[in-house]
Amino acid sequence: MQIDYYFSTISPFTYLSGTRPAQVAAKHGASLNYKPLDIMGLFGRTGGTPPKDRHENRKAYRLTEMRRAAAKLEMPINLQPAHWPTNAAPSSYAIIAAVRDGSGDVADLVAGLTRACWAEEKDIAQDEVIGDCLAAAGFDRTLVDHDMMQGAETYARNLEDAVKAGAFGAPFFIVGEEPFWGQDRIDDLDAYLAAV
Repeated sequence: MQIDYYFSTISPFTYLSGTRPAQVAAKHGASLNYKPLDIMGLFGRTGGTPPKDRHENRKAYRLTEMRRAAAKLEMPINLQPAHWPTNAAPSSYAIIAAVRDGSGDVADLVAGLTRACWAEEKDIAQDEVIGDCLAAAGFDRTLVDHDMMQGAETYARNLEDAVKAGAFGAPFFIVGEEPFWGQDRIDDLDAYLAAV
């Protein structure tokens, strides 16, 4: 079984997913296909509205949901981080390079990058921050500069794949044709994999 995992490194809900997607995949012997993408591009392509352009009621409720989820998961979170939104492409290219490299733990890398943004007040568009996250996850920190052209091509292709697959937010998990949207659907993903 394969889980296509569409996510954004600047998404608070990707941060709140932590390493749970990898844990669920491992539990069921499934492969987890990491597909970082341009979340603002995905919103634009699928009828979504970027957070800054939403009605104040929606903005307020989004923050409430983030606070509640972080408390439930016992994860620290800064609801208005200093470096958000930032350019998600460099950190996404590093993840794409890390997946190809395979020498470290990609789940830890994704968790580390999103934690840097949402809990540690770091700018994950900066090479030094990305390098630190790579090293902490067991990768060579120089992957931050590795084959950025291929990273850019894969990043763009992931967006196209997401739209075709029916994704419209992050995190978004697809098993075959079965979709699961949001960090709060990881338990549903787990149950589905147990039943197939």
